Amino acid sequence: MVKLWIRIARIMAVWFVTTLAIFYFGRTVPGFQISDIPTAAVAAILLGLVNGVLWPVIFRLKTQALIIIAGFVGLLVNGYALATMGIFIPGIHIGGMALIIVPVGLLAVDTILAAALTIDDDVAYYRAVIKNSKSKVKSDYGGKPGYIFLELDGLSESTLRKAILCGAMPTLGGWLSTGTHKLRGWETDLSSQTGASQAGILHGNNKDIPAFRWLEKANGNKVVTANGIGSTPTIESRISNGNGLLAMNGDSVVNLFSGDAKDKLFVYSDFGKAGEVYGELWNAFAALPYNFLHVGFLALWDMGREMRSQFRQWHDKIEPRLRKHEMSYFIVRASSNVFLREVVTYRVIKDIIAGEKDAVYATFFGYDEIAHHSGADDKESIWALSVLDRCIGRINRSRIAAKRPYIICVLSDHGQTNGATFRQRYGIGLDCLVESLMPKGVRLYRDLDSNQDHFSEIMNASEESEGRVVGKPKGKKPVTNAEAYVLASGNMGLIYFTCCTERLTIEQINGYYPRMIQGLTQHEGIGFVMVRSKEKGCMVIGAKGTHYLDTGAVDGEDPLAKYGKRAVEHLHRNDSFNYVPDILVMSMYDPEKDEVASFEELVGCHGGLGGDQSRPFVIHPAGWDLGEGDIVGAERLYCIFKEKMDLGQPASPKKPE
Repeated sequence: MVKLWIRIARIMAVWFVTTLAIFYFGRTVPGFQISDIPTAAVAAILLGLVNGVLWPVIFRLKTQALIIIAGFVGLLVNGYALATMGIFIPGIHIGGMALIIVPVGLLAVDTILAAALTIDDDVAYYRAVIKNSKSKVKSDYGGKPGYIFLELDGLSESTLRKAILCGAMPTLGGWLSTGTHKLRGWETDLSSQTGASQAGILHGNNKDIPAFRWLEKANGNKVVTANGIGSTPTIESRISNGNGLLAMNGDSVVNLFSGDAKDKLFVYSDFGKAGEVYGELWNAFAALPYNFLHVGFLALWDMGREMRSQFRQWHDKIEPRLRKHEMSYFIVRASSNVFLREVVTYRVIKDIIAGEKDAVYATFFGYDEIAHHSGADDKESIWALSVLDRCIGRINRSRIAAKRPYIICVLSDHGQTNGATFRQRYGIGLDCLVESLMPKGVRLYRDLDSNQDHFSEIMNASEESEGRVVGKPKGKKPVTNAEAYVLASGNMGLIYFTCCTERLTIEQINGYYPRMIQGLTQHEGIGFVMVRSKEKGCMVIGAKGTHYLDTGAVDGEDPLAKYGKRAVEHLHRNDSFNYVPDILVMSMYDPEKDEVASFEELVGCHGGLGGDQSRPFVIHPAGWDLGEGDIVGAERLYCIFKEKMDLGQPASPKKPE
């Protein structure tokens, strides 16, 4: 009875506030008139009935196109309903722009009121999920628990600890303080970015992924991007052996790769099947009719927060910061930080309650996007973490309604290292620096921007699949048959020369471009370059010394001394890849300030070496023994997770030769 009275009280509160809002709009919005409070009250009741009856009918149509236009449909329905009332009810009149303004205003009031009254609380949320989750779990699942892996993209161990300490992440902080879970850091491979890490974690194999983007000379000078919709299917075909982390009845949710899961939702490597993706997104939201409107308003709120964040950074003279954002970034931020977050939360809870999945791996992208532009430890980035912590708490509490036990593990794929960008520091980009060291008239392809963010790469139908047709720098015409390619992955640059399909040696580079190596290594923003010598093997060259990776010998000052104790190991492995560049460039790194100079225009970056970008974390159940010594490499995490899940398959990380 208590719950019933609470529901009745909430309905009455919504009706009362909606009545006042309609009456207020009738006095202030041109083109909309309401004669008195009783008329407004009747209009509020009728609008409630229209939305309560019509929305479920619309949702049952399961029209994929409605995923895109549903929010607009809701506004049109309310506007048309008010116009129809005006025909039959004296005292109501609406026309002109009021048909748009009033429904938008009511949407805003409804969303704010819902938050205030916790209409979207756990009870209502779980009730909707349970209603739409047809459980297939059997009593003979062997007594084995299911496993939930939640990835917080781009969050370093250091920033996580700061967020917990300041109280922004009470769910994860509570797990650690009560001893149900433990926190363990791990070290990424090179490159420290999602493509390499998820390939290793989900498939146990991230070989030949040298960076966020790279060039494949032997494949028609094809530029490959680790999260491009034209690239990820090919990458997965190379790394998968059918024994991925999710191969045994798993679900892959908003990831780059599938982990060989049977079920997938918004997996980049599966984006070629657009109809299936839209269908799955429909199923994810059809259970909650208010989700389209709710998420739409939250997206607008998120865009407003970004505007506020930019103003705050300008007003407080925070450095480093990005001076400009393209308008597309506001949409991208809202997509990753709101829409995908809600999709992930709903899908994982649905999987837990249904109980049929043995393993689920899902990624929250929002923090990484915001930290790229605001900074890893910025107030806005920490706020994003607090929202994700609430989502994790909701997922955790949903286990109460599950028919089988589920174990939750939270991890990150890499961190981020802050710093003013290379262009901000030195007034020149890596592409222009390379161009200045080459003969005049050389055709140069450059890609150092990621359209201001990594997430929007998935929206670019791939020029990368066009082979010799290459991209265009801003303000310049497209370049074809380029003689040099300059690419970036955070503070790591990749330089390729197309005069030879094989990797050029330093002797050949010095012959073709005699100013190149010295010009790069003597620039104050460059920490070192890695090249291969025909006589001396792999060489790492800095301004004052050279490290010979094959022998371990060092002449002069060691250029790798600042980059971590495993820099040699990581570079040596990267040097063995098929698509390693002719010249690998790493920016400067200041260990005292923990700053790098990103070649991309991102103040929080990852992809190279130096600082927290290589130091993610795992929050695992306290009963798990992760072994002695450091955890190095994403492939090692794959082996650990496979062992802990004990799904009856060997933890063989490599694809058969």
